[in-house]
Amino acid sequence: MKKSLKFLLLTSALTVTSFFPVQAQQVELDRVSAIVNGGVVLESEIRDLIETIKKQALKNDQSLPSDKALRTQVTEKLINDALITQLGERMGVQVSDAQLDETLTNMATEEKLTLDQFRQNLVKDGTDYDKYRELVRTELISGEVRRNSVSRRIYVSPQDVANLISSMEEKINTDVEYRLGHILIEFPANPTQDDMNAAKVRAEKVIELLNNGSDFAKIAIASSGGSNALEGGDLGWKNINELPTLFSSIVDGEKKESILGPIRTGLGFSIVKIIDIRGLQIVEVEEVKARHILIEPSVILSEAKAESILLGLMDRVNAGEADFGDLAKEYSDGPTSVRGGDLGWSDPDVYDPTFKAALARLKVDEMHKPFRTSFGWHLAQLTGRRTLDATEQMNESKARRILFNRKFGLESARWIKELRDEAYVEIFSRDTK
Repeated sequence: MKKSLKFLLLTSALTVTSFFPVQAQQVELDRVSAIVNGGVVLESEIRDLIETIKKQALKNDQSLPSDKALRTQVTEKLINDALITQLGERMGVQVSDAQLDETLTNMATEEKLTLDQFRQNLVKDGTDYDKYRELVRTELISGEVRRNSVSRRIYVSPQDVANLISSMEEKINTDVEYRLGHILIEFPANPTQDDMNAAKVRAEKVIELLNNGSDFAKIAIASSGGSNALEGGDLGWKNINELPTLFSSIVDGEKKESILGPIRTGLGFSIVKIIDIRGLQIVEVEEVKARHILIEPSVILSEAKAESILLGLMDRVNAGEADFGDLAKEYSDGPTSVRGGDLGWSDPDVYDPTFKAALARLKVDEMHKPFRTSFGWHLAQLTGRRTLDATEQMNESKARRILFNRKFGLESARWIKELRDEAYVEIFSRDTK
């Protein structure tokens, strides 16, 4: 939600005071904790996220750093979220209530719950459902902005693909997966040699603490500048070919629980822990073939009208009065219209989350009722579904995807750092009145 800076600065100092002197007790409603360009981060937002993290940590039996360190990380996350949301507003990225409800329904379905049951569980755990909805909306916008902004910065050359395929054929440990933890000791903006030396000293101190038995996740939450800091630095399970090149070169042949680093990158010094090792799980990758008709709302075409048009087209296809492909050529916005809306065979993960979820519910040749994504309103039809064994061989498409994912994490970190360096950010201490 767009906030007026002037209004919120006034609101942050607002107190409820009776008109009568005998009831002059002051009650602070909320306050501004950080200014981020033309927006703000409120104290209530920081408190809410800290409370959510503490509940999750208690549920997972995870220890947390001091409240001060946790607050610092949470504040940094909310500042970054604000910057990304502001960029999203300038780019015109929106998540409608219809798209948000679709996403929440999908989340509920994954837990085998109805949306109402999902909501009741959140309320039972002490979560404000309306605030949770807006948090999901923010995450959807952030994800779309990040994908759009970072993807255009990544180039995977044909030679890179050929080199990876050749490398994979030579390696003998491609049947091993690693679960890694990552701590990034960041450089400041435009670091001097002294800044880099100081960062290395801090990184070596962290390694010393870890080697003496300190909890990795706790230190990651407290000290890491990486995007996974609030998840304890956990990068999840990855085959060695899916790891960033710097990481794959040092974890190869190492044992579980090994602490590795510091590894210097353009962002700072990385510290890696091998949390666990396992044999490669056989992964079957499902690909879908689909086509769609996209209508983009505008000043002269309302959201309701766009949805209504697609409902009419759906009725015409179901009645046998028109062919889906012909209607796509006539009505669809975007480059796929000339192909009758055909999207070809793809891994569902490449699609907008709402689009992916819609296809997942369809049978072959079935259409999904019109739904909203950040791109506009869609009428989608699933035309094919197939399963591939991703462990048998690595074709060019999958090699390209691995290389893209390798670069995405690092480039995403660089992008958010650049966004932060170019922004006006002022953080207020809790004692500031």
